Amino acid sequence: MSKKYLIIIIAVLLVISSIFCLRFLGGNEDAWVCQNYEWVRHGNPQSPKPTKPCHKEGPSSQAQVFTTVKGNTDVIRITKPLPLAHETISSPLEIQGEARGTWYFEASFPVKLLDLKGEVIAEGIAQAKSDWMAENYVPFEVKLDFLVVADTDAVLVLKKDNPSGLPANDDQLEIPIRLAGADVMAVKVFFNNSNLDPEISCNKVFPVDRAIAATQAPARAVLELLLGGDLTDEEKADGFTTSINPDVKIQKLTIENGIAKVDFSEELEKAVGGSCRVSAIRAQIIETLKQFPTVKDVVISINGRVEDILQP
Repeated sequence: MSKKYLIIIIAVLLVISSIFCLRFLGGNEDAWVCQNYEWVRHGNPQSPKPTKPCHKEGPSSQAQVFTTVKGNTDVIRITKPLPLAHETISSPLEIQGEARGTWYFEASFPVKLLDLKGEVIAEGIAQAKSDWMAENYVPFEVKLDFLVVADTDAVLVLKKDNPSGLPANDDQLEIPIRLAGADVMAVKVFFNNSNLDPEISCNKVFPVDRAIAATQAPARAVLELLLGGDLTDEEKADGFTTSINPDVKIQKLTIENGIAKVDFSEELEKAVGGSCRVSAIRAQIIETLKQFPTVKDVVISINGRVEDILQP
């Protein structure tokens, strides 16, 4: 074999070797690639866009992988905030991450923020951002509003949803976290109380103590607390209740010349009947607002109407 033919054969082999490396070792250039939970066209793939959910199987380079209380390290991880244990976080606490589909039920799972005594500072529900009925990782997010008076060590608890109630199916992720304190002011929110008013005089209401972040608009903030109707288990056991419907919204609030004018959404009077309940609703709103020295009188309206609202 002449030297010329030998050079040609070597060149052909080098070309074939290069094609092999690019095709089989360099990866498929024409394919659908999973990026940020979306299928993205790479090159000119011959196959149609995949119909199955797109999930990242490996942990993100920005994700924190933790061990759950049952020793699992491959079921849930956090991408925000980073790093949880080394920064003081102000309200609201925004949490993002991804968990195996088995961590969810009906596309959600509970999240709590606890102090070191186990008392609840805040709680919420993490929601899946894509199809949760999968074994792969599914992204989630949740935001927790909290209020603490000083920088506080706490524990963020992401709990596996367990509709069965069986202890064997329980698990949770516990993450140490430090919360930033905020300037607060003490306020009162007024509720009905069957123990303190056994004769049910309807227009008698009684205060519970609350704290809100210092604000230039405390009247609106305290009304939001009233509409939320959040009472502790201890307060409920002591007889405190609310006569105000859920989902009521404040549409406008002004305070001028000692008169607070507050306009509510129509939920305030929805299915409200009886003079006693009407009186109780008015008393809760009026007394809650009149705790402020700038408020001497209160005018309540619904969608701008004043005269014909909250009729028994």
